[in-house]
Amino acid sequence: MSASRRAAVLGSPIAHSLSPVLHRAAYEELGLTDWSYDRFEVDEVALPDFLAGLGPEWAGLSLTMPLKRVVIPLLDTISDTAASVEAVNTVVLTEDGHKVGDNTDIPGMVAALAERGIDKVESAAILGAGATASSALAALSRICTGEIVAYVRSDARAAEMREWGERLDVDVKIGKWSDAARALTAPLVVATTPAGTTDALAADIPERPGTLFDVLYDPWPTQLAARWSGYGGAVVSGLDLLVHQAVLQVEQMTGRAPAPLGAMRRAGERALAA
Repeated sequence: MSASRRAAVLGSPIAHSLSPVLHRAAYEELGLTDWSYDRFEVDEVALPDFLAGLGPEWAGLSLTMPLKRVVIPLLDTISDTAASVEAVNTVVLTEDGHKVGDNTDIPGMVAALAERGIDKVESAAILGAGATASSALAALSRICTGEIVAYVRSDARAAEMREWGERLDVDVKIGKWSDAARALTAPLVVATTPAGTTDALAADIPERPGTLFDVLYDPWPTQLAARWSGYGGAVVSGLDLLVHQAVLQVEQMTGRAPAPLGAMRRAGERALAA
């Protein structure tokens, strides 16, 4: 009989995380009855001791805020994808005890869009300039052939986005948040802002909108997403992103592929409905 394996999601706050629901659904579908997946409230101060205390039964970790950057010096190596945005959301613990960091948010975004038939766009707009926006920019660098405009609230945020653009070799143009309604005419709009921030933009959706990728999943739909759908535009949700990045995590941690995307999405939908 094989030894039991463990995985978990870490962050602070963490009680809201859907990751346990998604990963446990994958384990059940894959027949991994000896695997467990938990959540732990861990902040920047507690992270080093938590990592140091992991035993050989541990296979991997999912990381959320505020740990995605502070974890990097504590790892043995990180992937090029994670290095490109200085953010790790996945740690795989190898048999020889190494801690390997990766970022599945970026390919997760690309996969979520590809599922809706979007693998190339001529231009795109990003609403916001936080940590998620840098991952969005990295994802767009893989599929956008033309202009990318980021609409931001401050000069400091504008400088950050330009810096990420230089690192990712992407020509990012900056728009003022007061002009954010202009973003809605782009073929692809990625909203990375907190809940409620884009509500006021819902009145400015064009008659024939393109695709909206709204990274929120609770509450859902956002006012922007609901009205976007009402106008016939395609909408990709934060749950789509969460599921696709979790699929990649499951595959890396368990070594089993493909992970059961459908079962994981249904589990997430049931949890949100409840």
